Amino acid sequence: MIYITGDTHGEFARIETFCRRFETSRDDILIILGDAGINYEGGAQDQPKKEFLESLPITFFCIHGNHEQRPSTIEGYKETLWHEGIVYCEEAYPHILFAKDGEVFDFNGRQTIVIGGAYSIDKMTRLTYGYGWWPDEQPSEEIKAYVEQQLDGLGWMADVVLSHTTPLKYVPTEVFLPGIDQRTVDRSTEIWLDTIEDRLKYRKWYCGHFHTAKKIDRLEIMFDNFDMFCGGR
Repeated sequence: MIYITGDTHGEFARIETFCRRFETSRDDILIILGDAGINYEGGAQDQPKKEFLESLPITFFCIHGNHEQRPSTIEGYKETLWHEGIVYCEEAYPHILFAKDGEVFDFNGRQTIVIGGAYSIDKMTRLTYGYGWWPDEQPSEEIKAYVEQQLDGLGWMADVVLSHTTPLKYVPTEVFLPGIDQRTVDRSTEIWLDTIEDRLKYRKWYCGHFHTAKKIDRLEIMFDNFDMFCGGR
C-alpha cells in the first residue's frame, strides 16, 4: 500500500500511531510531502529521529521541503535507483528515502514526478537565532530546467505530481499568518509551478507546506491528515 501525508517537522507520534493502526509493513510506503524534519539539526542530532523512523514498519519517501537540508549536500547519502527514479539514502537507514527533484517514479503504474522546495517566511528568525536555514531551499534554475526536460520526455503528461508548495493560483491565502508582509515573500517557485500546471496534463497533484488540508479541483494540500496515494493501490 502507498500512503501520503503532509509536513511532519520532526514530530512522528502520529506516524507511529498510523503504522500501528493500519498494521503496516516494510513493503508499504508513506510519502511525506516535504519538511519531514529528518535532516534539520544536522549530524548526530538528527540520529535519534532516523533511528526511530527506521524502527517503524514502513518505508518513507520524502519530498524536499524548506525546513531541511538537501541530502545531496550531506555526507553519507548516496544515490540509488528506486521505483525507476533516483533517491538519496543512507546505508544505516535504508527505509528512509529522499526523492531527487525532477525524478519520475513508477508507483503502481502511475508516473509520478517530484518537485520539492519552497521559500521560508521564517528565514530571518531562523538566521537571527541560529536555527537551520539553507540558501538552496528553493529549486535552482538547474533543477527547474531538469524538471522541464523530464516533462518534455513525458510529453507533458503525468499521472501524479508531488511538490512541497503549490502553484501560485492554488496558494491558500486564507491561512496566511498575520504580521507577515506578503510583499516580502518570494513566490518565484509558486510562479514557476503555475507555468508547469498550466501546461501539464495530470490526474492528481499533492502538496504540503501551508499547514492546512484543502482540495481544489485535482490539487490537494495536505498537512496532518493521511490518505491513500491517488485513491488506492
